[in-house]
Amino acid sequence: MPSSKDVAKKAGVSQTTVSRVLNNPLTVSEKTRAKVMEAIDALGYIPDANARSLVSQKTHTISLISGPLHNPFFVDSTSEIIRYANQLGYKVNVHFSDGEIDSVYDMVLSHKTDGLIMSCVLFNDPIVYRFQKLNLPFICFNRRHESVGNYVEMDNMDAGRLAVRHLLSLGHRDILWIGGSMLMSTFRHRYLGFKEECDRVGGLPAYQGLRIKTVNYKETDYPDLAMMMHSLINNQAMPTAICAATDALAIEVMNTLISLGYSVPDDVSVIGIDNVRNSATPLVQLTTIGISDQSQLGEIAIRMLIQKIESKDNAEAQTRNIRITKSVSLFERKTTKALAIL
Repeated sequence: MPSSKDVAKKAGVSQTTVSRVLNNPLTVSEKTRAKVMEAIDALGYIPDANARSLVSQKTHTISLISGPLHNPFFVDSTSEIIRYANQLGYKVNVHFSDGEIDSVYDMVLSHKTDGLIMSCVLFNDPIVYRFQKLNLPFICFNRRHESVGNYVEMDNMDAGRLAVRHLLSLGHRDILWIGGSMLMSTFRHRYLGFKEECDRVGGLPAYQGLRIKTVNYKETDYPDLAMMMHSLINNQAMPTAICAATDALAIEVMNTLISLGYSVPDDVSVIGIDNVRNSATPLVQLTTIGISDQSQLGEIAIRMLIQKIESKDNAEAQTRNIRITKSVSLFERKTTKALAIL
């Protein structure tokens, strides 16, 4: 069985460098790290994880609590988190939240882990204080606590503003907002941004006759959109445009509209927020709001978390908060169009 000495010889580095790649990869250049990992793959070397954890007091394991995989946002982010962590020698234990979040937290905390990355925290969730008492490095992505902890998010307020601003610029004055629970920062801030923009223009002469309807579901996994659409049809209240708080919701809205005989965007324009990878595919072509530089929140968050884990002996680094809010832009595609002027 090959040893670390064999890996060092094949990679042309010292055994100390091999050890640093396995135990503290951020201290090694990307080029050297790649050489060592190539040698490990070529030789089939299997590091003794138990020995490494005894020496370093680390498990090289990170726990991820993700939202459900039927939402394409979590498909994209989970893949990026695992890919990046694996490159730096960390394994990721993935837990999917189905609403019973307390049991998921208990499961995660029952096993030793170097850090926690999650997209499930509620806006005023008390669990963050438990993490702090345990001195467990953690970071949220896509969601955030109202005052505590580390997070990476898009500018959700501005996303809500930009989404409705785009529809208004196309001449739409009858707009429906479909969102989620105000207990989640993502839905909360996107709705507040949407509402702020509607309130701002509501009294202006150019926007006379503006009609805004809002629906915020407590649960957004499988909202009964068909029932709502049937109600709108029966009351002759179908809007000319729908602003969905996520791309996942927007895609469900489009599926529902098409199943009812409506054309998107000829009959109803639809815009989402997130700019997930699936939204740009030729079959979807969803107009959406996303991060301006198209970076991935999960990848940014796992990078920040690993830096925090690796600097655990640095008191200043441990007390420094990571609070990143990425700017957003409109990605205009095929699901919105200007109203015809009669």
